[in-house]
Amino acid sequence: MAFHRLNSYDNSSASGHNYHPSQTHDDSDDIADEYEYGHSSSTEGGYTGYSSTEYLGSSPGSVPRYQPGQYLAPIHTGETLQIDEHSTLYTQSNPSSTLSYGQNLQSYNNTISEEYYAYPPEIASNPSSAHSYASHSYSTGGSAYSSATGLRNAPRSRSPTPAADDEDYYVVGNDSFHYTGGLHDPEKGDNYNNYSPYDSHPQYTYDSLPTPTEPITPVETRHFGPAPSGRVTRRHNMKKRVQLTRGNLVLELPVPPNLVLPRMGEPEMMQTRYTAVTCDPDEFSKQGFSLRQVEMQRTTELFIVITMFNEDEILFCRTVYGVMKNIQHLCTRKSSQTWGADAWKKVVVCIVADGRKKIHPRVLDCLTLLGVYQPGPYMKNFIDDKEVTAHLFEYTASFGLDPNLHFKYPDKGIVPTQIIFCMKEKNQRKINSHRWFFNAFASVLQPNVCVLLDVGTRPGNKSIYRLWKTFDLNSNVAGACGEISAYKGKNWSLLLNPLVAAQNFEYKISCILDKPTESLFGYISVLPGAFSAYRYIALQNNEKGVGPLASYFKGEVLHGRDTDIFTSNMYLAEDRILCFELVAKAQSNWILKYVKGAVGETDVPDTLPEFIGQRRRWLNGSFFAATYAITHVGQIMRSGHSAARKIVLLFETVYNIISIIFAWFSIGNFYLFFVVLTSSLEDQSFGMTWIGVVNPIIQYFLAFMIAACFLFSMGNKPQASKFKYLLMTILLGLSMVYMSFAAIKCAIKAAQQGGSANSVMLFSVIITYGLWATSSVLAFDPWHMLTSFIPYMLLSPTYINILNIYAFSNLDDISWGTKQDFVEIDLGAVMNNGKSQVDVEMLSTAADVNEIYQEAIDSLKQKKFKKTAKQSRGTTISAAEKEQSAKDYYANVRTNVLLLWVISNCLLIIAILKGSDTSGTFGDSNSTGRVKAYLVFILVFTTMSNLVRFIGSTFYLLVRLITG
Repeated sequence: MAFHRLNSYDNSSASGHNYHPSQTHDDSDDIADEYEYGHSSSTEGGYTGYSSTEYLGSSPGSVPRYQPGQYLAPIHTGETLQIDEHSTLYTQSNPSSTLSYGQNLQSYNNTISEEYYAYPPEIASNPSSAHSYASHSYSTGGSAYSSATGLRNAPRSRSPTPAADDEDYYVVGNDSFHYTGGLHDPEKGDNYNNYSPYDSHPQYTYDSLPTPTEPITPVETRHFGPAPSGRVTRRHNMKKRVQLTRGNLVLELPVPPNLVLPRMGEPEMMQTRYTAVTCDPDEFSKQGFSLRQVEMQRTTELFIVITMFNEDEILFCRTVYGVMKNIQHLCTRKSSQTWGADAWKKVVVCIVADGRKKIHPRVLDCLTLLGVYQPGPYMKNFIDDKEVTAHLFEYTASFGLDPNLHFKYPDKGIVPTQIIFCMKEKNQRKINSHRWFFNAFASVLQPNVCVLLDVGTRPGNKSIYRLWKTFDLNSNVAGACGEISAYKGKNWSLLLNPLVAAQNFEYKISCILDKPTESLFGYISVLPGAFSAYRYIALQNNEKGVGPLASYFKGEVLHGRDTDIFTSNMYLAEDRILCFELVAKAQSNWILKYVKGAVGETDVPDTLPEFIGQRRRWLNGSFFAATYAITHVGQIMRSGHSAARKIVLLFETVYNIISIIFAWFSIGNFYLFFVVLTSSLEDQSFGMTWIGVVNPIIQYFLAFMIAACFLFSMGNKPQASKFKYLLMTILLGLSMVYMSFAAIKCAIKAAQQGGSANSVMLFSVIITYGLWATSSVLAFDPWHMLTSFIPYMLLSPTYINILNIYAFSNLDDISWGTKQDFVEIDLGAVMNNGKSQVDVEMLSTAADVNEIYQEAIDSLKQKKFKKTAKQSRGTTISAAEKEQSAKDYYANVRTNVLLLWVISNCLLIIAILKGSDTSGTFGDSNSTGRVKAYLVFILVFTTMSNLVRFIGSTFYLLVRLITG
């Protein structure tokens, strides 16, 4: 008989080696321990061994060390080879040894319960023998063996790369014991996880002994292929029969035991619910799907959606952590009738990922660390022949991750957050993600207010509360938005990028002048999808299926080239359509509000190609959406608004018409002003005789650059022509410097000459820029005038020329930069057995779940992430022919619109400059010609437009000051 040692425990472990289960045990440590056992006679320091004299057989209880060439007992199937100082040996060098194998089995200390201790059969039958047996193992030379109550790893095979099915076996007598669990440690009982769903108690199973006639077949372990790439996953899956919930696969997955949970014992924090959704968003509740909040009978006051595509983990954590800080603020409002200590139970956060293959892997790692996402073999492409359209994970996170990927716990104020993570199988654009949010999840939860966020936008710590308060105080508010601010980086370092600085100025002026004025009218042309809120009941369609949501989601079914170019471009800005439909809703008097102080900091494009692509969608979408609102102004007359409100809305419509006309002729006006101002310097009164040679060259060069912009826009994508567009931006910026120099010289000359025309032009310019500065000071936000005004002025020719030309030249491009995906069948399928049951593979041990958790941590520790490109599938010939036909139609309409735009602007330039002496515009003659009159008209209208916005924003501030 051969007995293999079980881990023994001794009180000396308290002062000796403390071994923790989370630490890995290296084979080199075992070898070092064996060396100490054989060559040290000291009994101090935890692990001790036999002295050399004991090895020579001086003590009857000595255990000799293995010598090369000695005989080893045969190892039966299931045993583990253990070559250490505890193996009992017969060697020629120790013939006098009279010990039997059974006398060398080390026993447990008396502190371990007998439930986890296995005596040899001949000793277990006699309790007195068992006592003497246990005492005998410690009687040799005062040597003691300590292993911290079984926390030391059991001796394993010396194989350097253990196979996936390596397991622990112990041999006692003629029987081998299969060891499948860890030993219970009484000292660690206080730290034991009573809520762990995994059984940590050891189990022993007897393996049948092989028959003598059973042939021994060697196992082939050689591998002749290439080494596996990446980390090799070794996990044990087991089949589990699961009862379907109303015909749907719903699983309760235990969170990783290594997950640090500030709140223990609550099921929503101990388990993640996984649901395989097999229907369209509109059929979610009809197909029997439900959410945890309904089952827990919780009322949802705020429902927040975060839509994402392929953004990285920094942008993701910035948004989610900002939302958690807002929920924290809601829980601190003690005097509120709605909010309080348990306010988090009234807020649900929904994260919608647009495509399982598109989401950034490091974002999934972040969700894994939060306990929300648990990948596993239970995720399938088909459930009983029904295609899985989305994977739904529900979990209540009790801690957060900040943008620096640092954990934040309740000691930092973080409160629990109810999270729904919907990972769509296909990439179907942001509007489809909103359909999942509104038609699938919101229809089940029936929230009061819905908040829309894009990944990368971080709301201020009180911004969501301020948005909600607007709905709470005003029952007729259907939608509200806050201030969208450009993310400026640490210490505003990103403002060193002129592109970021220009966008910062643009956003600030819009939120200071435009949004407050539109808020007074009751109709904001667009509530930014990056940060806005809607009253859920206002979004609902009527009994005929007509309403705001129906119009909003109409753009999804028009994806592609299945409709006219007007409608396709209009739905590039579907949020503008939604705003108009809310205000013009039949028999309703809903209005839209701007909420100052509800700040949402968003990331803006910091590269020129990305910036041009974004503005192409914005300009085309806003132009056609504004045209739609103007042509459907009759709906406002049929709404439930008062007569005064309808008059105000009609006035706003007229204002929008004039703004569209001026935007149409913006490129012509820019060239006119450039030619007139620079040519004016040729007058003798300026004393710049050399300017007459330089001006024609610069003016023709500007015309050449504008023509080049058309060629670039129609033949090259910004991403593939970075240098061309960058060079064009720099040259246009230099032209703006030259025009500014000419404008200053002309303004000084006009001030010296006097006259009504000169005075009007001079005061128009001063008032325009003065209103910008004054309104910024009144709003207590003047810093953009100091940090971003100059970059905005230098890039204004880029806004006017490059962005507009690229937008109109690509009217036929109705894409968002994404394509419809084919579902990749890589997850498999499960079938119903006829009893509403399916067999699903599950992770069998807590170690496997912890391994996934550890992999997520290791992945986030790596700073660099390597992307892999995949090729998309092609289409059939008939589909290609249909696509080509649609392309021809769109290209034809694009050419017609572009031609109309170019011709109209050229006619404007010809009409103003034909037969006029531009050099004498600011001369000593002080006459008012056609050119000067046109300049006065443009400047006066611009000033009046800014004055209207200034009055509106100032009145908004007064109302806000009075009403709070």
